[in-house]
Amino acid sequence: MFKKILVANRGEIALRIQRACRELGVKAVMVYSEADRDAKYVKLADEAVCIGPPPSALSYLNMPAIISAAEVTDAEAIHPGYGFLSENADFAERVEKSGFVFIGPTPEAIRTMGDKVAAKQAMIRAGVPCVPGSEGALPDDAAEVKRIARAIGYPVIVKAAGGGGGRGMRVVHTEAALLHAVQTTKAEAGAAFGNPEVYLEKFLQNPRHIEIQVLADNYRNAVYLHERDCSMQRRHQKVIEEAPAPGIARRLIERIGDRCAAACKKIGYRGAGTFEFLYENGEFYFIEMNTRVQVEHPVTEAVTGIDIVRQQIAIAAGEKLPFTQRQIELRGHAIECRINAEDPYKFTPSPGRISAWHAPGGPGVRVDSHIYTHYMVPPNYDSMIGKIIAHGDTREQALARMRSALSETVIEGIKTNIALHREIMVDANFEAGGTNIHYLEAWLAQRER
Repeated sequence: MFKKILVANRGEIALRIQRACRELGVKAVMVYSEADRDAKYVKLADEAVCIGPPPSALSYLNMPAIISAAEVTDAEAIHPGYGFLSENADFAERVEKSGFVFIGPTPEAIRTMGDKVAAKQAMIRAGVPCVPGSEGALPDDAAEVKRIARAIGYPVIVKAAGGGGGRGMRVVHTEAALLHAVQTTKAEAGAAFGNPEVYLEKFLQNPRHIEIQVLADNYRNAVYLHERDCSMQRRHQKVIEEAPAPGIARRLIERIGDRCAAACKKIGYRGAGTFEFLYENGEFYFIEMNTRVQVEHPVTEAVTGIDIVRQQIAIAAGEKLPFTQRQIELRGHAIECRINAEDPYKFTPSPGRISAWHAPGGPGVRVDSHIYTHYMVPPNYDSMIGKIIAHGDTREQALARMRSALSETVIEGIKTNIALHREIMVDANFEAGGTNIHYLEAWLAQRER
């Protein structure tokens, strides 16, 4: 096991990794921008290094500053968390060339799975079902682009090969709108991701967003930790996640899970990862793989009893997976609400000083958050300030515990989306389970009237 790990991230995930390190008896070096000087995990750190001013480009995306911080503190490994540089193959490569261990997949795996066209081709070869679409990046020939779209069948969705986070995509319902959508998405993709390539997929009308969590070690052992339902989304951003997915037969999950684990072995994957699927009419369609720990990993930890962050660190340290697929059991149901510093009606960010903070508690309730009373939420980063996770023997019990937890939670001084979560938790369709990815936006549109 490592003696010292540098955590190249901020916010609740930085605190989460710090806690895993402490449990393993590993010292954690926390890097921070000037905006995060007073963060809880910085105050609790074994060592802390300021890596730059508030803008991400000058701090959390500053590769030389992060690697220098690892050098001056004698860290042995770097954990990237999620977001920022976590899926940057160049960063993983630089970390390893500088003599440190990157706690994540190989740079080659990140590169392959980070390009959605290459990822889809790799999954087809591995036998993982994919959404019908173009075989690769779209050509420049307008007639050929139209032919491909006709073969897939409208509506189609134009996607950036290097995109992510719900950005770089456009739905097209008619051939007349196709070429303009392709050119616009190409321009956006080139500016946002440095890669103008785009591809086409069949646009599924009412799918659910189901993802399979995997773990793989360096010895060709790979397992899946069952599934999560992340269909409650606004503008392609997840709001609520749960595990397991309501109403999907276990045999279907086991079949797709086995394929995901087999694909990990085939592509030589290591560490934690997530295969994301659209699910419609009993069929799974692969859309992308996240080569990092997910925001929503706690719901999987709750229903499997497996510490995913701890396993990431152990795998990077050269340890074998300590369990087989048969030993992984589902235990009850878990739901996670993402708590954002934003107006619950307009969704505008609400940074500022927290004047009061009371965390919920009780059986089956977990809170992952770095905030505290008098903490200043900076305006420079993502608005998420924490997550509330409720676990129960049944989905009904998990929902009841989440309602109780949300009613106890107090955050004053800034606006948060807690009121939104309280409303969703008593919505009849959400209570029934199995809502699709368009449900929340339609619900919000009705709510605004």
